[in-house]
Amino acid sequence: MERRYGVAGRETVASMSGLEFLTGIRRGDLPAAPMARQMGIVMTEVAEGRVVFEGAPGEEHLNPVGTTHGGWFGTILDSALGCAVMSRLPAGSGYTTLEYKVNLIRGIPVGMRVRAIATADHVGRSTGVAKADLVGVEDGRLYAQGSTTCLVMRIAP
Repeated sequence: MERRYGVAGRETVASMSGLEFLTGIRRGDLPAAPMARQMGIVMTEVAEGRVVFEGAPGEEHLNPVGTTHGGWFGTILDSALGCAVMSRLPAGSGYTTLEYKVNLIRGIPVGMRVRAIATADHVGRSTGVAKADLVGVEDGRLYAQGSTTCLVMRIAP
């Protein structure tokens, strides 16, 4: 499947539930976020309350001392966490991250595939809360954990 990148219009986002919107991205009917291409991450699974992203850091994601930058960890985790919240939102609703926390457990070597598995614990009218584990695809080891609180809001078409 040829992946498209871009930004869906406000009307498109407002007209669908979060799960419908994310499923459209996953199937390739809607464009994935341009940032995902830059970071080398892709949404591989989506279900109500659960979203999985996969990726592998490249040399362009290294910090000056040669290890994967913490921002790469944060990006894949924030993407999965926010989408897990979005997957439980009704049509006409959206979200934005209020805060997120990342605990780095071990470094990820360049080229190593990891999977961010996020679940939404609570999604209400004004907030959503989710948690995620970042695990190695090949070795199953835990590399980081994250959590988020998101602001839930109405989206006017």
